[in-house]
Amino acid sequence: MRFKLIMAMVGVERTDAVLHAARGCGATGCTVITSGRGEGLKPERTFLGLELTGSRDVLLFVVAETRAREILETIAEAGRFDEDPGSGIALQIAIEDALGLKTQIPALEHEIEEEL
Repeated sequence: MRFKLIMAMVGVERTDAVLHAARGCGATGCTVITSGRGEGLKPERTFLGLELTGSRDVLLFVVAETRAREILETIAEAGRFDEDPGSGIALQIAIEDALGLKTQIPALEHEIEEEL
């Protein structure tokens, strides 16, 4: 089975919405890295040396390759990435090999078989 890694960087206020949308679309799990920081086209302002930017969460999903694009689009929609500037980004990366997915593979195989 082939996998993709989907990484989504979102504001903490959108983390739950993105996570639930991805799960509803077929993602079987997620790792959340909290309190990240990002910078877009224009650096955020500071006040007396304190940054005014909100923290970001990094969401990592290992998904079946056949579902990756659909999950990626669902994440972007739930996070309103195209509607609200600075709301987040998501990308996918091919995975050459993965271990530790023994409990998730049967669920993924079942989903893929139903689609065929």
